[in-house]
Amino acid sequence: MGIEEVTGRIAQDLEHLKQFTATPGEGCTRLPFTKEAREAVDFLRKTMEEAGLEVHEDAAGNVFGTMKGENPDLPCVMMGSHYDSVVNGGNYDGIAGVVCAIEVARLLKEKGIVPKRNFVVVGFCDEEGMRFGTGYFGSGAMLGNRDPEYCKKFTDKNGVSIYEAMKEYNLDPEKVQDAKWPDGSIGYFLEAHIEQGPVLDAENIEIGLVDCIVGIQRYMITVNGRSDHAGTTPMDMRMDAVDAATKVISKIADWAREKADGSVSTVGYINTIPGGMNIVAEKCEFTVDIRSKNNDNINDIANRIRAALDREVKAMGGSYDIQNKLTITPVNLSMDMLREMEESCKEHGYSYKYLPSGAGHDSLEIGQVIPTAMLFVPSKDGRSHCPVEFTKYSDFAKASVIMAELAEKLITSC
Repeated sequence: MGIEEVTGRIAQDLEHLKQFTATPGEGCTRLPFTKEAREAVDFLRKTMEEAGLEVHEDAAGNVFGTMKGENPDLPCVMMGSHYDSVVNGGNYDGIAGVVCAIEVARLLKEKGIVPKRNFVVVGFCDEEGMRFGTGYFGSGAMLGNRDPEYCKKFTDKNGVSIYEAMKEYNLDPEKVQDAKWPDGSIGYFLEAHIEQGPVLDAENIEIGLVDCIVGIQRYMITVNGRSDHAGTTPMDMRMDAVDAATKVISKIADWAREKADGSVSTVGYINTIPGGMNIVAEKCEFTVDIRSKNNDNINDIANRIRAALDREVKAMGGSYDIQNKLTITPVNLSMDMLREMEESCKEHGYSYKYLPSGAGHDSLEIGQVIPTAMLFVPSKDGRSHCPVEFTKYSDFAKASVIMAELAEKLITSC
């Protein structure tokens, strides 16, 4: 099978998947447990079946396609990514990794490989966390880290919980723990993904070999004050939630800059209540996303935020609530598998570079407990999470070829 044929099949699949969006013409919006998610899963099921895989969906909304090995009791080799998106996102983030995994299964079958262990393709539900502010729902459920109480805890902007959304999607949230795979049943995890950054494209490099993924902590913070008239309430008699919150917010980015090692912190959402131009705000809600390869840096920034909130809210006379949405530590990926892919790149004449991932991926959740390898392909101009996100289909084809060679070695070994 030539690279042109591989490119063509990947292009056909990804072009078809573009239609499953809630915002046609304005990027991909495919949130978990929605009509668009169901349409994408139905297409993935059909495509996996056509590739000769045994397909099933689990209790968390993940979809799996299995190429049976001679000894299915051996720990499997799993490859895939997520099928959900952010709001008005791109057409390749996550879903291209699922399509590449299906293509790897096709390549293995066409080569006549007789696997000793199962090769499993997966499309995970809700990696992004866009709807409920969390993340890694499907991969976390596969590892046994999600339960009904978790599903009840987190809600979307309309107050719909994960629990309720699953029921609307015809899943039973009381059975979400059934999605857990037995300990030791997954031997290796592989993921192909767009870089979502500018390095590979700027340096004209075809393959990125990901050696580590940053840790992440996410918070929703609410500062509570008191509503008053904006014109008649003296400045020294106010309980202004916005005033207190912004004194903290203004420092958060600088605390990350002080680390000078690539640590980042972001306030991506701010909401004032009641939100009138002539009203002193009673509440100010904002999110914080902190990421670093060094978990101590993440904890330090989080602790500084709490200390600053204590100080500013005490001075204002109000209170605050802080809800942890996600905590996941940095992970180093498998150097053994990365070296195998490096040799394949050399054999094919593909340029490559080792680099870290500043974005979280399902590999971050899974890599905490299972040997994991991740490969990046270039993102044009480094753009991602937006409608102009673009990667050449031929780059996905090269990634599939490299990962198929790694998968072949893994599934044919005892």
